[in-house]
Amino acid sequence: MKKPVFFLASLCVGTGLLSSCGDRNQAAGTAATTTTETAAMPGDSAGGMAGMDHSKMADGGPASASPQLAAMNDMMAKMDALKPKGNTDHDFAHMMMAHHQGAVAMADLELRDGKDATMRAMATKIKADQQREIGALAPIAERLDSAPNNYRPTDPADPFASKMKASMTGMMQNLPAAVADADMNFNMLMTVHHQSAVDMAQAELAHGKDTKLKEMAQKMVDAQQQEIQQLKDWHTKNGDKMKASAVGYECPMNDGGRSSAAGKCPKCGMDLVKRA
Repeated sequence: MKKPVFFLASLCVGTGLLSSCGDRNQAAGTAATTTTETAAMPGDSAGGMAGMDHSKMADGGPASASPQLAAMNDMMAKMDALKPKGNTDHDFAHMMMAHHQGAVAMADLELRDGKDATMRAMATKIKADQQREIGALAPIAERLDSAPNNYRPTDPADPFASKMKASMTGMMQNLPAAVADADMNFNMLMTVHHQSAVDMAQAELAHGKDTKLKEMAQKMVDAQQQEIQQLKDWHTKNGDKMKASAVGYECPMNDGGRSSAAGKCPKCGMDLVKRA
């Protein structure tokens, strides 16, 4: 098996999250060849966060128990696959584009499954805003492909690497358990997702060099902090929607794969069967 060493893996060095890493590359859907820049990670024999099974990051079971959680899991796998260049602006731009794409996927799910007018309106706005910012970030990211290195992505003591790592670990550690209501799942996961984006943008503001990118980062902080408050206000008024999700299908191999709907096991790919 090739040893994956990606951006999130380097950010994960020196944290307790390494204990959760192992032979989970198949679940994350990532693999890449080790590069000179990212190969040397002291004490990391398991590939760091790149091999983490993100489907188990929330207490509510595997990602398949909630489409929103599955979208978050897919986003994390894609972010895992990004290899750091070692330039703050370049790496922030690429990471934020992948992060925004996760928000778009979550918004699409809310527009497909959600019923609440307020959450659907927020999903519509979030999707439009994030797509617009992806479009603005793309040429900047391409321009920065030749930017010189200015930080050490594999060094846990590096200030930028440390802040970016905290933005990811904070999101994973605060993922809520899935509930039965689609609007509430979107609300809770988007709150955590937005906070992670705010943390990433603040890391860029503190350590980035590109003026245009820092202007965008400040706008992200302002807009998403406002939306976080709106999400929290809605959550407070809709506590009755916090009902646990009924996981009605499970893997016949008894490997822990479960879902609230029929489909494939997220671990082995076999057809899930309805629980008796």
